[in-house]
Parts: sequence; C-alpha cells; structure tokens
Amino acid sequence: MIKNLFCDLDDTLFDFHRGEAAAIRETLSRVGMTPTDDVCRRYSEINRGFWRALERGEITREKLLTERFSVLFAEYGVTADAYLTQRYYENALSEQHPFLPGAMEFLQDVRKTVSLYAVTNGTAKIQRKRMTDAGITPYFNGIFISQEIGHEKPSRAFFDACFASLPDVRRDETLMLGDSLTSDMQGGVNAGILTCWFNPRGEENTAEIPIDFEVSSLADAVKLIRKLNQ
Repeated sequence: MIKNLFCDLDDTLFDFHRGEAAAIRETLSRVGMTPTDDVCRRYSEINRGFWRALERGEITREKLLTERFSVLFAEYGVTADAYLTQRYYENALSEQHPFLPGAMEFLQDVRKTVSLYAVTNGTAKIQRKRMTDAGITPYFNGIFISQEIGHEKPSRAFFDACFASLPDVRRDETLMLGDSLTSDMQGGVNAGILTCWFNPRGEENTAEIPIDFEVSSLADAVKLIRKLNQ
C-alpha cells in the first residue's frame, strides 16, 4: 500500500523549460545580451550540466549559481557580472510557475489517496514563492528543498533527512514520483523506496537506473497509485 507520495516539482508539476526560457530571456536582456533562441538553448545546456554535477557532488551550489553565467558569457564574449545576473535570474524565475498538463487535477485527485510531500533540488526562495503564487502549497503535507536540507537528490542523506522529520512515515509505504532518472529515480533507489518515472516524452532509460513503475501522464500516476492501494 502507498500512503505517502514524494513528488518532484520541476518538469513533474511545473513546466520548468517554459518558465526557464521566459526567465533567462528577461535576465539576459537586463545585462545587455541579446537572448536569441541559440543563446537561451545554450544556457539551458550549461545549466543542466551544472545541476548534474551538483547531483554527483562535484561542485557546490554557490559555484553553480554564478558559474553557469560565467561560462555562458565567456563563450559569447560578453562582459557582465555573473553574480548580479544570478540575482536578476533568481527574481525572474521566482515569478514563473506554468503547470504541465493535468498538474492541478493531479494534485486534487492524489491528495485524496495519499499524503503528499514536495521533494525538490532548488533554491528555497524560488521554489517556495513559485508554489505559493501557483496556489499549490496547501496540497502538500510537507516541503523538502535541498538548499534547506543541506543535501541534494539523489543522495541518501537528502531522503534520510526527509524521513527523520516524518517519524510516522514508513519507507515501504512511500513512492517517489519524478521526471529525472539521475535525481528522482536514483534518489528513490538510494532511499530504499518505490519509484515511478514520469516520462511524458517516452525517453529511453539510458542510465539503466532500476525503476519500479513508469507513467506517461499525471493522470496515469493517479491511476497507478489507486491500483497499488486496491
């Protein structure tokens, strides 16, 4: 039986790519850089690489936040303050909270069945503001953000901290739902809980990370949880 759902936020509930694109365009314009499609695409690639390095414990969060802009500016020969750019970007991204299809319906349905917990790698100020502005904070029984915990998914330490604050929550009654193989699914494996890969684009599991379930829509995730609880 599944009594608890650990749910990722970005690219699981929020359309992070859409929000990121809007935020980076606004940010680059403020520092005098033309936000062409190629530039924005390259930023996304650089950013994704840094976050994966953070997941592997290869860099610090502080370095990630500014270095991604330093790398971008160096590639395009732009002179701009990476720290100031990060501050602009943080404010712009905190205003972006577009949902993926079916996200609100998912939250409304799933909370009738399980206790729901947000588990996210991100900046606390950004994530909490986005959740509040989007009106979804009340749907969650708890919110766990890597910056506040001091550990990143997929580390076991991140999940151990979650469970330590939830003494009545059992691992064998908990399911991890998320879009990232390396963060969410590997994190679930490390934590010793069931995993469900949210894979709407039908991507291949090239990382060969063992997963228990896979769904292509949030509606299917609700159906899965109901089936597991029959």
